[in-house]
Amino acid sequence: MKKIKILLLIICVTLSLAINSQSKVAHINSTELVSSMPEMNEAKSELEKLAKTYENDIQTMAAELQSKVKQYDTEASTQTDEENAKRLQEVQGMEQSIRQYQNQAQQELQKKEFDLLKPITEKAQAAIVKVAKAQGFEYVLDSTQGQGVILADGKDLLEEVKRELGF
Repeated sequence: MKKIKILLLIICVTLSLAINSQSKVAHINSTELVSSMPEMNEAKSELEKLAKTYENDIQTMAAELQSKVKQYDTEASTQTDEENAKRLQEVQGMEQSIRQYQNQAQQELQKKEFDLLKPITEKAQAAIVKVAKAQGFEYVLDSTQGQGVILADGKDLLEEVKRELGF
């Protein structure tokens, strides 16, 4: 009985090792791949241009607000309390408009970033799958920091995928 248990254990270990040795595993740093793609530079440039436009608009609005506040402060002593109250409301409305515009600009930037990055990441994903299948890999792990890979000692597909993408 003891010999049968030992024999079964040896068979299980042998089968386990045989099955595991047939699995081919590779790794790739997908973040590095996507950031090195030529399309990424274009996307970054477009996002920076849009962000700069929003920033300039906000600075213009803030300068207009500061100018109005300065003007109203200087004229406050010559105005009625009612007029000063109206002016205060106007200034508060302008401040609120600026905050709303900032929030809207931030949301639009995030949407634009998503829209620009989605096709790039999909293209990278398709290339990874194509290269991995062509080389017979069953699993490809993402070795990007924080993605859960403890050991990335297998074949790195980064260079082959870059070649597949033409850079």
